[in-house]
Amino acid sequence: MSFETPLPPYNASDPHATFLNSSCFDLLLIEMVPFAYRLAEQLTVERSGGNTQVDEEVQREAVFRRLDALGYRVGQGLVERFSRDRPRFTDTLDMIKFLCKDIWTLVFRKQIDNLKTNHRGVYVLTDHSFRPFARMSMSSASEALARVQPFLWFPCGIIRGALASMGIEATVQAETAELPGATFQIKTITSKS
Repeated sequence: MSFETPLPPYNASDPHATFLNSSCFDLLLIEMVPFAYRLAEQLTVERSGGNTQVDEEVQREAVFRRLDALGYRVGQGLVERFSRDRPRFTDTLDMIKFLCKDIWTLVFRKQIDNLKTNHRGVYVLTDHSFRPFARMSMSSASEALARVQPFLWFPCGIIRGALASMGIEATVQAETAELPGATFQIKTITSKS
């Protein structure tokens, strides 16, 4: 998959050549969160037998689970497709670098700006101009920071899914201090043998 304009000659018969309109992808990312909220509300009302009172925390948790699961599957698929022609990764740091450089570029059209690690299973990925936040604006900064958190759940799922596909079980937390930046903290879970 590529966001770049195809260079001539473009071979339409190439089964691996797929292109995606970047503005359509941006709109999809923007609409995923409101759609997940509408779906969670609809399912909650159906399960409660028509009771229109929806617990906000339950709804938020359902939206989180749905967006994280969607991102998880996307992350798995991206790694399956784009790591098949690469040599096997030797360590966790190589896998994280692949995520920061290649996978992030495929999804958000830029690499992660900063990667930090404590070499004990904790990695901090910083994107100073996170693409889904680039066009967001609110009346106040505090309102913006409160409303952007659900937009980080899908990318968290992408990270978890990509790492799981490479054999790393991890938890991912995301936060933003100011728009359009985002910080993702990855904690790998070591298996107890």
